[in-house]
Amino acid sequence: MPASISKDDIQTVYPRVAKAIAEALARDPAEVRVTSRLFADLEAESIDLLDIVFRLEREFNIQIPRGRIIEDARGDLPEDEFERNGVLTAPGLARLREYMSEVPAENFRAQMNLADVPALFTVETMCKIVIRAMRDGSA
Repeated sequence: MPASISKDDIQTVYPRVAKAIAEALARDPAEVRVTSRLFADLEAESIDLLDIVFRLEREFNIQIPRGRIIEDARGDLPEDEFERNGVLTAPGLARLREYMSEVPAENFRAQMNLADVPALFTVETMCKIVIRAMRDGSA
């Protein structure tokens, strides 16, 4: 697992992340809380996620590789132990739950498809993505 990210780390990038998300979704920045879920709370659509990522890359001068959360969550767990036919295994789900600790446990479900993972994203998830990209020097 990558180095831990503190609440202070989150708060450092949060205002700029929230602004980028608010702009992408044409929302008032006050509506974008650190715990807001992009899809369920802020009514983002999959195309909006691309816009959000683009805005974050530009705002922070970073690159956010597609599929990075899945790769990082999987860590050293062999791919066939993490997911089978696009569905997370029990160990894979446990890894993802640990990696995305900002997401309430009840939002994860058994037999979860990899394609459904973005629906779990919160504003804090996006903050963590930015922080990891900045630490990696992904510019």
